[in-house]
Formats: sequence, structure tokens, C-alpha cells
Amino acid sequence: MTEPSHLAAVRESYDTVAADYTRLVKDPAELDPVSRAMLAAFAELAAPLGPVADLGCGPGKVTAHLAALGVPVFGVDVSPRMIELARAAYPEPRFTVGSMTALDIADGELGGILAYYTTHHTPPQWLPTVFAEFHRTLAPGGRLMLAGHVGNGEHLRPTRAYGDHPVSYESHLLPPDRIAELLHRAGLVVTTRVVQEPDGGVKRRAGTFLAYKPE
Repeated sequence: MTEPSHLAAVRESYDTVAADYTRLVKDPAELDPVSRAMLAAFAELAAPLGPVADLGCGPGKVTAHLAALGVPVFGVDVSPRMIELARAAYPEPRFTVGSMTALDIADGELGGILAYYTTHHTPPQWLPTVFAEFHRTLAPGGRLMLAGHVGNGEHLRPTRAYGDHPVSYESHLLPPDRIAELLHRAGLVVTTRVVQEPDGGVKRRAGTFLAYKPE
């Protein structure tokens, strides 16, 4: 498969901001209570089912958090620099470079997938491919947690981020109903949907979805 064009922008941008991103983004223990609770719920659901992939793991903070909760987790990110930082900070678990559009993971290999604030960089026309990869790599009964920015279809094109570094990635803030529909079309069953409205600690609407692959 030819690599989607948006991945080059995501890779280059996150390679550029990696050090400041790691410094500026909160550790999971510092997240709001709802976000912490959703991660804990996912850990409890997925831990007994087999290996869990943290897709778009960045510098590995959430991966390490899940590992501390007893999840047999490994991290995957499109940014080689992010993976370098993750490996340096957390000798365990395993971290590899890869893309959600074409995972180097066997059919039915995973007990769980975490996609934490990553899929909003994927153009909507590519989400069916990404969600099909989630379905392909999950074992029957395997669990998915997808969390990220949501909106009313806004298309954001920031030019600088995380320490005022230049970036070229884009963000697509889809309505929660649209995300749930695309997960359903990919063959995944959504069991929980939480939408957090902006407040003092949340700048944009955020949506969290728990789903599973039917037996």
C-alpha cells in the first residue's frame, strides 16, 4: 500500500516537537478524573485478553501507565523520534515505529487497542481504513478504547505547536455520532461513549469510546 500523504506531515511534525511535547503534555496521573477513570476501565477490560497495542503512543507516558496497571501493552507510533524518547524513558514495554493505516500485526493478535488522542490527525476518508485495521488485528472479544478531540466537522491547520515549533499536520474534529457510526461500520460494537465539554482543564470537546470486536 502506498503511504497516505498525511502521514508524512504527522511524522515530520511530531519528530520536530517531540522533546517539547514530552515536557508539556501531562502525565496520565495528572489528567482529569473522568479521563483517568476511562483509562482504568479500559485496563481492567483489556488486561486479561492478551497483548494490547497503544497506537500513536508518542513518548510512551500512557503506555507506561497501562503497564503499571497490569496491562501487557506495547507502543506504536509513526514518529521515530517519539519512539526514541519512549524507549529511553521506559525500557519496558516494547516500542516500535509503525502506522495505524497498515499495522505490522497479525490478524486477531490483540486483546486490546488504545488510540489515545491520535485519530483526529487522520483525514475522515482514511478512518474506515484505520478502523478496519483495528477490527482485523483485534481478537474476537478484544477491546478498543478510542479517545480524542471531537467537534462539528472543524478542519484545523495549525502552523506552530508545542514550544512554538513549526508543524504541518492537520486535525479533523468529527461529531461523536460520526465516529460511532464509522466504528459500527468497521464491525465494532460501541458500549460506552463519554463526551467532555470544555472547562478549566479541557480546551476542546473530547470524546471517549469503548468498543469490542464481536465473538
